[in-house]
Amino acid sequence: MNTSKIDELCINTIRFLAVDMVQQANSGHPGAPMGAAAMAYVLWDRFLKHNPADPKWPDRDRFVLSAGHASALLYALLHLTGYDLSLDELKRFRQWGSKTPGHPEYGLVPGIETTTGPLGQGFANGVGMAIAEKRLAALYNRPGYNIIDHYTYALVSDGDLQEGVSSEAASLAGTFQLGKLIYLYDDNKITIEGSTKINFTEDVALRFQAYGWQVIGPIDGMDTGSVDKAIKAAQEDNIRPSLIICRTVIGQGSPNKAGTASCHGEPLGEEEVKLTRQALSWSCDNTFLIPPEVTEHFQSAWERWKKRQQEWEALIDSYKKEYPGEAGQLFKDLSGDLPEGWDRDLEQLYSPADKPVSTREASGRILNAIAPRVNSLMGGSADLAPSTKTILKDQGHFGIDDYRGRNMHFGVREHAMGAISNGMSLHGGIIPYTATFFVFYDYMRPSVRLAALMGIRVIFIFTHDSIGLGEDGPTHQPIEHLMALRTVPGMVTVRPADATETVEAWKIAMERRQGPTALIFSRQNLPVLDRSELAPAAGVRRGAYILWQAAPTPDLIIIGTGSEVHTAVEAGKLLKEKGVNARVVSMPSWELFDSQSRDYRVEVLPPGITARISIEAGATIGWERYVGLSGTAIGIDRFGASAPYKTIFEKLGITSRRVVDEGLRLLEQK
Repeated sequence: MNTSKIDELCINTIRFLAVDMVQQANSGHPGAPMGAAAMAYVLWDRFLKHNPADPKWPDRDRFVLSAGHASALLYALLHLTGYDLSLDELKRFRQWGSKTPGHPEYGLVPGIETTTGPLGQGFANGVGMAIAEKRLAALYNRPGYNIIDHYTYALVSDGDLQEGVSSEAASLAGTFQLGKLIYLYDDNKITIEGSTKINFTEDVALRFQAYGWQVIGPIDGMDTGSVDKAIKAAQEDNIRPSLIICRTVIGQGSPNKAGTASCHGEPLGEEEVKLTRQALSWSCDNTFLIPPEVTEHFQSAWERWKKRQQEWEALIDSYKKEYPGEAGQLFKDLSGDLPEGWDRDLEQLYSPADKPVSTREASGRILNAIAPRVNSLMGGSADLAPSTKTILKDQGHFGIDDYRGRNMHFGVREHAMGAISNGMSLHGGIIPYTATFFVFYDYMRPSVRLAALMGIRVIFIFTHDSIGLGEDGPTHQPIEHLMALRTVPGMVTVRPADATETVEAWKIAMERRQGPTALIFSRQNLPVLDRSELAPAAGVRRGAYILWQAAPTPDLIIIGTGSEVHTAVEAGKLLKEKGVNARVVSMPSWELFDSQSRDYRVEVLPPGITARISIEAGATIGWERYVGLSGTAIGIDRFGASAPYKTIFEKLGITSRRVVDEGLRLLEQK
């Protein structure tokens, strides 16, 4: 074992902080921190470029604990290296209101680069961070000025490698030759159910070599010299991402539980903790012990870290003088601010005189009007760009031929696309967007959910939003998906009715900085609404607005979203011919409407008017919150069918005639 006395002391301090956190909480995962402590220590002590005094330093290395169940390991490292995480917070591990929850959460504590826990997500987030670093470096570095020059490291587990999202992300990382991506694989061969022999016997090294990665090891992951040498070897290959296979023993030091599944997800127990302390020559009396030599060792690094940042800042000062334009643009990108005039004249892209256009087509044109003005906007689709209309014209294609390109080609990999885009957003300097057919939201739901949980700026584009896509049939026709998105806390979902509402939807998405936005677009062409007789499309920003009404005091309210708004307007005019005064409300976003003042919500949906109908080509559950128990929700609570879209709408009753009949019935009941 090539480990100095101070190294051994630091490593055991990390181990026992983790053990004590889990034991005091009587909940958690002690085994992985105990086994991985040595390799994590080597990375943080000898390689990681960071400055706890300035956790948002743009050129810091990123560290991702993809094995988020080992959160106690990260909390110990953050505390010991000087981040704003007190020992008292370590003692409150997994308790209400603490900064040390069961899995790391982005935004709670400086130094936590992403929220991890669902396995494989951190793996893919790291790929996104490396992509962001690669693009910014290609855009802004100049001879003698490597101002964007950092690594992305991650600690990954057997579980991470088993989840399919990691395979998707690893394949893309190899294709893009992300040479500054270095992952330490904690190969302890234990999962919750026992040995990996029962379900994970593949040759991981050959698999990653096939992806185009440099594979180092297996090495002894508990030997500091071996880990040091392996990380240096990984850094020497600037073409291939690197996977360092580190053989470790889960629960290292525990006499009775080391190497077993029993220490994966439960405390060691008081007696076993005592035995482990004895085995590792640790104090048997004091919990949360940090020897003064350990404190001194980590504090001695503060000046080194501070100096690295000061050197970078001096380089930046020179860079600003020699390349003032590039420097200004870089820091604007990193700030996340939108340039003045970014949305200039977007409203003039479409008029009622234009021929009908799908909202996906309108979105593509709007996106291409915005992109030249917003340098940080970058994204792509899951191999569907010609259909989702998300190619940025004349903006290049990100890849080994040109890392400055803004068009991402994720391949048929929805799950990784979402998680990688989260990583791009977390890195900073990029406003990412993704695109796929709405029905394939199911393939990326975990990533979308985590974007909302973290409150990060990602734009998720979903096209082919209903049975309106027609002949492809029920496998491709989303039914329950809108409601599923609307249940995600922190998500704003916008389903515009036409090209003019699509302009407003894009404004909302671009301006939202504290959470993701989902834009839902049609495949079928829709008329551009004539605003001379309707309310301005700016009402979209309030989530719902009175689009048209036969009289100021209506008898009936019809609420529509997306393509069904046109059906609602047609029905309202038919009802007027029958002497019924209807109000048509366009409601592209539940979340934005619910965030408005009560006065505004009452103005749009007066409580006294109980005759209400909603119409949306999707699941009806949930619409009762707006139409009430006495109203009617017209929608689809079954799977669709394969046929021309107009036929499907007719057969499934998404028609103006049905709205009229239902409206008359409701009024007769009053």
